[in-house]
Amino acid sequence: MEISKSVSNELSNLNNNSIASKQNNFLQSTTWKVIDKGLDIGIRSLLPNIIEDQVIEIKNAIINNGFKSGVKQAVNSAIDLGKSTAGIFTGKFESVSQARNVIKDGGIIDTISDTLNLAINKAVEKNAISSDTGKVIIRGKNAILNTIETNIENNYTYQLNSIEKLNKYTENWNRYYQNHDFNGMQKEYKKIKTVLPDILPIENTIKEVRKLENVHLLIKNNGKNFALTNEQLQLANELAAVV
Repeated sequence: MEISKSVSNELSNLNNNSIASKQNNFLQSTTWKVIDKGLDIGIRSLLPNIIEDQVIEIKNAIINNGFKSGVKQAVNSAIDLGKSTAGIFTGKFESVSQARNVIKDGGIIDTISDTLNLAINKAVEKNAISSDTGKVIIRGKNAILNTIETNIENNYTYQLNSIEKLNKYTENWNRYYQNHDFNGMQKEYKKIKTVLPDILPIENTIKEVRKLENVHLLIKNNGKNFALTNEQLQLANELAAVV
């Protein structure tokens, strides 16, 4: 089941672009969620006497007056600059630690500080929040920034822990596979499927998991018969390369 060189190159290019795109989207999405949560916690701590609906209104007023767009641009710039500085010419992060350092050291917190000031002032000008509320939040801005920075660090600690779990589940699955124990494989497979969506898409990790998944489904669809042909195993490898 040989694949021509041109097709192999095409699959490789598709894989590179797909992984880079998935990683960028993942970092943009998760970083924003972490920042949004930090802003929410900060507002609640600075304005402890306001009700839930007011917290939401104030946060939305800040977000919709330039904060979200400014943060998005800062994250994108940090990702692009980080890849360039680290010499990642493929456009793909090779580890969670690499991505963490880019987000942590990419000047995002400084940009958030400036963007938060601008968004609050704009929201006050539009009467979306009161002047007094704006002043309280700006005065307590460092508390918000500290919360956001801590949340970013906690998120990547969670990422690293999740990768460790994934590696453990994969090792367990392989051990059960060698022993032709499908029930054990299924138990670990479910754990893998649970943790996988929450971690940064690292190319080698995804390939290994996709190969595992393909072999697992082949055996399952084969009546839990482990007697797979070389062609089936080769196909599992080839399909794992297209992620």
